[in-house]
Amino acid sequence: MRIDSMLPEHAEQVLGIYQAGIDEGNATFETQAPEWAAFDKAKLPGHRFVALDNGRVLGWVAASAVSDRCAYAGVVEHSVYVHPDARGRGAARALLDALITSAEAVGIWTIQSGIFPENTASLALHQRAGFRIIGTRERIGRHHGAWRDVILLERRSTAVS
Repeated sequence: MRIDSMLPEHAEQVLGIYQAGIDEGNATFETQAPEWAAFDKAKLPGHRFVALDNGRVLGWVAASAVSDRCAYAGVVEHSVYVHPDARGRGAARALLDALITSAEAVGIWTIQSGIFPENTASLALHQRAGFRIIGTRERIGRHHGAWRDVILLERRSTAVS
């Protein structure tokens, strides 16, 4: 497995993995993966990576700006998804590490994410990668007709001051 920059030729596999995560029901409020053009536009260049094994995308990570206000220039929100068949092989951690490295290299001081409490594997992964739980946003949104909580996590860089 190697980590590489996410490129347009990865689009079909990336969106397929995203849809698989959506279909499992505990990854996002989204119900359908977007078209590549919308996905591509929403993600920051330089902060999106894929885990590859012989050309097959095992997983991906990508960051988006949380605000266009200059005070938040160093804060991004990220998503990380791994194909169900590739879980447990270290892809998610390697992807998070690549994102952390790329973010710190350009002065990003906070990486955040919101995770459903039921997604215990993702919560544990993020905590192992240095993220801390900030709190729970209770009943923040409806998902398939039910109110869902989201746990807000962040990783504050010690390298960016």
